[in-house]
Amino acid sequence: MNQENFIRRYFIVGERRFSNYWWATVIFIGSFGFLLTGISSYISTSLNSISLSSNVESQIQLPFFVSILGATRVNLNSTGAINFFPQGLLMCFYGSLGFLLSIYWWCLIFWNVGGGFNEFNKKENFIRIFRWGYPGKNRKIDLYYTLKDVESIRVEIQQGLDSQRTIFLKLKGNREIPITGIGQPLTLQEIEKQASELANFLQVSLEGL
Repeated sequence: MNQENFIRRYFIVGERRFSNYWWATVIFIGSFGFLLTGISSYISTSLNSISLSSNVESQIQLPFFVSILGATRVNLNSTGAINFFPQGLLMCFYGSLGFLLSIYWWCLIFWNVGGGFNEFNKKENFIRIFRWGYPGKNRKIDLYYTLKDVESIRVEIQQGLDSQRTIFLKLKGNREIPITGIGQPLTLQEIEKQASELANFLQVSLEGL
């Protein structure tokens, strides 16, 4: 018989989602621009001089995202450069915060925190829930349960701005294990389909739908 009749495996994306790649890149580029502008104002060097412009006395060209944020109303000194205090100092501050945030975000993507899989194996009579965590002794979260411990599959749906749709594995002893990923909730149709498939596969009741 087909192996799918005995084994089901659902992969969890974790932090390696397209939206995280996008925002980590945007924040890195934006914060680097702010930081570069702030440092340039401190050393009284225009951004044009860094790009080997022949006009040393030209004004600093602010990045486009600064203009979008309405930051074009900054005080320029007599040489046409941004004053370090307070505009340049604030740019350095916010640029440093954004840069650190982007580095942290890229680390989460590299570690793939929250990623893993759920395996339901009727052939060997076990359930395996695997997740990647933060670096350390608990980097790997690897849980095993027997099929006979499963009482039901429960679905929890919370509507609103921060809507949450979670599938729980309900075990004996009133224990519940969430088996869906975080940060990128499944659609209502996907939740219903996956929960129904699991309940039928494990031959247990389905709650919450």
